[in-house]
Amino acid sequence: MPAVCDSVIEDIEDMVSSQDPLPNERQFARKNVVPRVRKRLQHKDTEDLQADSVIPGTQKIWMKTWGCSHNNSDGEYMAGQLAAYGYKMTENSSEADLWLLNSCTVKSPAEDHFRNSIRKAEEQNKKVVVAGCVPQAQPRMDYLKNLSIIGVQQIDRVVEVVEETIKGHSVRLLGQKKDNGKRLGGARLDLPKIRKNPLIEIISINTGCLNACTYCKTRHARGELASYPIDELVERSKQSFLEGVCEIWLTSEDTGAYGRDIGTDLPTLLWRLVEVIPEGAMLRLGMTNPPYILEHLEEMAKILNHPRVYSFLHVPVQSASDSVLMAMKREYCAADFRRVVDFLKEKVPGINIATDIICGFPGETDEDFKETLRLVEEYEFKSLFINQFYARPGTPAAKMEQVPAQEKKQRTKELSALFHSYTPYDRKVGERQQVLVTEESFDSNYYVAHNKFYEQVLVPKKPEFKGKMITVDIFEAGKYFMKGQPVDNAIVFTPSIVKPLDKGLVSGLKNEFPAVEQDGVKSKDAHSSSGILQTLWQWEDSRLKMVSIGLAILAFIIIYSMEKLG
Repeated sequence: MPAVCDSVIEDIEDMVSSQDPLPNERQFARKNVVPRVRKRLQHKDTEDLQADSVIPGTQKIWMKTWGCSHNNSDGEYMAGQLAAYGYKMTENSSEADLWLLNSCTVKSPAEDHFRNSIRKAEEQNKKVVVAGCVPQAQPRMDYLKNLSIIGVQQIDRVVEVVEETIKGHSVRLLGQKKDNGKRLGGARLDLPKIRKNPLIEIISINTGCLNACTYCKTRHARGELASYPIDELVERSKQSFLEGVCEIWLTSEDTGAYGRDIGTDLPTLLWRLVEVIPEGAMLRLGMTNPPYILEHLEEMAKILNHPRVYSFLHVPVQSASDSVLMAMKREYCAADFRRVVDFLKEKVPGINIATDIICGFPGETDEDFKETLRLVEEYEFKSLFINQFYARPGTPAAKMEQVPAQEKKQRTKELSALFHSYTPYDRKVGERQQVLVTEESFDSNYYVAHNKFYEQVLVPKKPEFKGKMITVDIFEAGKYFMKGQPVDNAIVFTPSIVKPLDKGLVSGLKNEFPAVEQDGVKSKDAHSSSGILQTLWQWEDSRLKMVSIGLAILAFIIIYSMEKLG
């Protein structure tokens, strides 16, 4: 390939030739320069500022998130920062000026949806910013060329990236956050956020993991384990309860590994958290792998029995075959998983253990798969996440000899049939339970509540039940849910300290994110000059935006003068 230039420049000084003036000669020549007045071009009319000039902080943004609760938490933080800055988050993708796509790399179908969304946005001439695990792990993918990227540890800079993208620039922030060379958990936990559900706070307690599973791409994006300090997690929880939250989800790639990098552990964190949970509010613990929970079984049993902690744990087994687990590099055997489940079922009566299984991992034989079927028959898991194996590019498993596609489909179908053959909630019909109502059903006909074991209970859709702990009689059961009839004259308990925020409102506003008027509700700083500036930026008409600048400056001068006089 030809060089850019014929001669090789070893040093910048090689660019100076013998004919060039020396520094002292250039200085002497500068003294003899006679300045001349430049004639201004004469225009009959002064050029007006274009009415369609780009003013960052005024556009509409549509965001789509795929994947786990950790990714959803990241999405909530990004939406909160953008709204606090003045951008309007919309649920209508067609009216948005920019699409923020927050991706998941766990399965191929999720990445396919993400890639299709990028193509759709470009067809509609939308500005695009991508985030999440896919661009973090593979920023050089062809379909990501010329797109702005926010790394998983850079979500606190989403406003900068969106602002530059709207201006027509491409920005990529993929670095890791460090303190004195030590990797941090990620962005600050006290950033503004818009909760998808105002009653539920999702808190990431750590990022990354200590495993090196051969099928997993998430490790490429999230990296090694990095935990948040306990005090920061406790403060985030306290702030959430002060905003009307009644349920906290702790999430990460592996909650069981929490604290191993900062000299603490998961039980220590959980005991600190239950101290600040109001009566009637609940804590749900996220996914943990068997190796790390084995070290804390006694303490975990005590915590899961606590009245303000759901007796629920998600422990992925992936396969009941030791040979398959070894090929996956899961660092435990089937007997370890059984030990965890058996111990917790004995010490925490009624506990709900959820698990994951991968069908058709490379090298899985018929006998390997039968061992997995026997495990499911033995425990009859109420929550079972069945996944057909997808080879993720760049992982060791993608290079292994693959199970034929038809065989993978057949095993997935057979395991699904086994799962649907039993109905674990039938025996609960007739029980009286206390449930916490936090969500609305997909068909919008019921409210969704959960009992102590995080089992789903559908209750009548009455506004007075939302965010409350109520008593119900179970009168019907399905495969995935129960239906409860509220008990007459029973106490409706309100766990929230205050009224929850309305959906779509920004929580946790700080000085660096001036509060704005949100759906007609003024925040405590809305009277300040910065609050007036932000409110004026909300005006939609492009011509009024120009006027708003002048009014904002005038308002700032008036308030500043009043503060001086006062």
